[in-house]
Amino acid sequence: MSQPTPNSAMTEPQIVMYTTTWCGDCRRSKRWLNDHHIAYREINIDQDAQSVDVVRQLNRGYETVPTIVFPDGAVLAEPSNRRLALQVEASLGITTEDAVAARN
Repeated sequence: MSQPTPNSAMTEPQIVMYTTTWCGDCRRSKRWLNDHHIAYREINIDQDAQSVDVVRQLNRGYETVPTIVFPDGAVLAEPSNRRLALQVEASLGITTEDAVAARN
């Protein structure tokens, strides 16, 4: 029996995260989302050439990763955990202890 991936036990992904394998901020953002059981769909821009154009369009020509797109259209590029927590709350209505701490 195979082990489930961190996202497999979560709700259907509503977030799309554009990443690369070498990006430390990508790993940190994925870890934060996984730790808070928030599903996302990951697209590695090194493996999907079309996604590079999407990332450039979202970031004024820059290939900034992670670029995280929320279902309400909000976009974060290289967010801190604090900013990610606040956007998850605003876009998905999921309040985490990080979002509470960020508001105080």
